[in-house]
Amino acid sequence: MKPADRPPTGDLRIVPVRFVDACGFVAMWHRHHAPPVGHKFTLGIADEADVLRGVAIVGRPVARFLDDGLTLEVTRTATDGTANANSMLYAAAWRAAKALGYRRLITYTQDGESGASLRAAAWRVVAERPARRGWTCPSRPRHALGTEGIPRTLWEAS
Repeated sequence: MKPADRPPTGDLRIVPVRFVDACGFVAMWHRHHAPPVGHKFTLGIADEADVLRGVAIVGRPVARFLDDGLTLEVTRTATDGTANANSMLYAAAWRAAKALGYRRLITYTQDGESGASLRAAAWRVVAERPARRGWTCPSRPRHALGTEGIPRTLWEAS
């Protein structure tokens, strides 16, 4: 979406969103991922006309060793291009996770993504992860998701 085609920022506010609706929004607007299979909570951002402009889906960490019971992961965010919507979603997701008693919220960006929304929400880079050949292994075969071979950056709010 070109900047001239983007919806105006206007008055944005955080709203509750059902998981099924958030998944539909992700399917429509996310650049490179399908909706996740589960979640702990979802939230959205709407404009003054109650039009949903973005969603965040928060769940258990995908990496098993990070699933310590006190950490959650933003597994997807998606917006329609509304300015500041993504950073507002990241900030609200951290506030909600903290209110639920979690001590850490993480997410990843792929190589080539700037992380501007995360920096605007006061998140910090924790690690740079090299590209993986894939997630399959002899004890747990998995199908390719299209994200193999892409370096990632791990971010956290804490």
